[in-house]
Amino acid sequence: MVKKISKVPFNGTEEQEKKLKEVIAEAGGDKTYLMAVMQKAQDIYGYLPYEVQVMIAEGLDVPLEKVYGVATFYAQFALSPKGKYNISVCLGTACYVKGSQDVIDKISEILKIEPGECTMDLKFSLEACRCIGACGLAPVMMINSDVYGRLTPDMLPGIIAKYE
Repeated sequence: MVKKISKVPFNGTEEQEKKLKEVIAEAGGDKTYLMAVMQKAQDIYGYLPYEVQVMIAEGLDVPLEKVYGVATFYAQFALSPKGKYNISVCLGTACYVKGSQDVIDKISEILKIEPGECTMDLKFSLEACRCIGACGLAPVMMINSDVYGRLTPDMLPGIIAKYE
């Protein structure tokens, strides 16, 4: 799955930038700490926007392409922020066969975002995942830790409305 770059404007604070600069300074210019710095940066910001990738690249004196390559290769890194309510729709075999793609399509239509994106108000983000482990309830989605099963597209407006 291709990671999407956030459409949400970067909104970092001076405090976050100060913390990131401290993390970079602790690395002492050692490029082998790239992954560790990126992990800590994601802890600070919640994701790795372009602006943060630039700070890491410049701070460790590594090419921006290297930082971006690591961020897009490893599943642990996100290029978009997560919403207050993160919606994960299972695309595992049982869910897919029972219509989970229709569920994702309907959520995308309602929220006007695609999987891997976040709404501009940072309220909702949408992810496709491989298995939630509730195959008997297929198709299944989670909103944060709330599980919804045996979904049909017409159920989704009401479910999403509960979080608005």
